[in-house]
Amino acid sequence: MDKKMCGNDGRRLNVSGVLGYLGVSRSGYNSWKNRVPSIREQRKNNVKNKICDIYDEPHQNYGAPKITAILNKNGETISEKTVGNYMREMGLKAQWIKPYTITTIAPNFSEKYKNILKKQFNPDTPDAVWCPDITYIWTFDGFVCLTSIMDLYSRKIIAWELSRTLEAKWIINAVEKAKKNRHVTRPLIMHPDRGCQYTSADYIDATEGMTRSYSKKGYPWDNACIESFHSLLKREWISRFKIKDYKHAYKLVFEYIETFYNTVRIHSHCNYESPNKHGKNYWKELRKLEIEAA
Repeated sequence: MDKKMCGNDGRRLNVSGVLGYLGVSRSGYNSWKNRVPSIREQRKNNVKNKICDIYDEPHQNYGAPKITAILNKNGETISEKTVGNYMREMGLKAQWIKPYTITTIAPNFSEKYKNILKKQFNPDTPDAVWCPDITYIWTFDGFVCLTSIMDLYSRKIIAWELSRTLEAKWIINAVEKAKKNRHVTRPLIMHPDRGCQYTSADYIDATEGMTRSYSKKGYPWDNACIESFHSLLKREWISRFKIKDYKHAYKLVFEYIETFYNTVRIHSHCNYESPNKHGKNYWKELRKLEIEAA
């Protein structure tokens, strides 16, 4: 190939030579060079830039539904299908969540451990239903265990505990933190799975005055919301790091829950608001109604 045309020697390319090599007319080149993007193209590029900004801000975890909701809230009229098309053009996609697969069989407990919740995952008020669960996080120093408690109204993680063992005391610590954080003064439903930690005497004492509900044997979908949270934590955040030890894992869990999930990450259940904002809006509306009724 002609070096002069390639410009490998550092000299500027000869435009006429390149146009001739490509079979493009000078007038066609000038028309392309001076072409002004149409209003439609300008809007599309503007929307694409906004999509990129929204996509990058939450650690690239949002898909088309959430990005569309944010764009619409910000005054942009656009459909989810169009946002999805633009994202595909730019090679953007949300983190994928692997469907839950049963890998263990729960022991057969007495009929006294009944499912009272029955998949009623949308209570009308905060602190009506709490769902605790335990998950494992792998580190180079061995597994650590994360206990989380979710308030189903806002999907907020109201307490969590990271431990090196599965002892019931860590569950109790999380329950006590939740009670302290939420200033609970009335009975509510506590709905875990049937792990032995949740049937221990210490757990029964810690949840005295609460209505204890349990998932059915070998049926994780009865506790789907908190199971989903732990899947999100691992897929959106934990899986991106090679975790050295307990201290490193604690830092990552803190960053995800306290600085992103509870405070920033929008949720379709919460009308595309963060758990914190959704909970605050409930109390704000309640106070407004009380003032109007007074």
